[in-house]
Amino acid sequence: MTQTTAESPARRQRAQLKARTLRTDRWWLAPVLTFAALASFLVYGFWAMFDPSYYIAPYVAPFSAPCLLEVCPEGARVFGFAPIGDWFPLPPGVLVLGLPGGFRLTCYYYRKSYYRSFWLSPPACSVAEPHGKYTGETRLPLILQNVHRYFFYGSVLISAVLTYEAIVAFRNADGEWGHMGVGTVILAVNAVLISAYTLSCHSCRHIVAGRLNHFSRHPLRYRFWGLVSKLNARHMLLAWVSMYTVLFADLYVRLVAKGIVTDITFF
Repeated sequence: MTQTTAESPARRQRAQLKARTLRTDRWWLAPVLTFAALASFLVYGFWAMFDPSYYIAPYVAPFSAPCLLEVCPEGARVFGFAPIGDWFPLPPGVLVLGLPGGFRLTCYYYRKSYYRSFWLSPPACSVAEPHGKYTGETRLPLILQNVHRYFFYGSVLISAVLTYEAIVAFRNADGEWGHMGVGTVILAVNAVLISAYTLSCHSCRHIVAGRLNHFSRHPLRYRFWGLVSKLNARHMLLAWVSMYTVLFADLYVRLVAKGIVTDITFF
């Protein structure tokens, strides 16, 4: 029979460290850069919502697509429809940005990014956070993060609209097909990257086949799951790249519409 020696109270206590962290590297650099990147995107998005220069044939600025109001130029409307009518008093961008904005706000990767950079929860590994207690995502407002899968459906719709707008951009200002300019290339690349980011979402991976217990019984869904899983492995990269391609595409269309930049036509 072996005898167990009781631990002393001192050994049972956690180390009492007055320093916030013992790290000597520049651990603060990552949250600072993330804060600056996300903040710049938010500032631009707020400005773009109210900027009226969102259309110049055949280009529609992504932050204002789809244009659903009667005040929208006919060429900016999807299939020429304006289902919202004229009752909405704010610019069209205010009406639609909630879907992609909500999708990114509740995205699993972006949660990590802005929790660390905006709320310092925690700012980095092995660095104490300034909050007195931690409740996770079990209370308001963070419990609303659970609606991410529903924003995913809306983001799929927005991705489809941006793809449509990229296809329409192969026309000229007179509506004739078979033309391409710099704006066409920018909108096409943006549509591909936005779609890739959307499809790389964890919710998409779960919806496609994440709930299946027997992949052998669903070979087609398993194949889709494999493709989405490959995209999912690059979800962080696609999140950052697509965030700035959509910003650049939106800014380019607005600069062309304002006459600041001249769109070069290839054919």
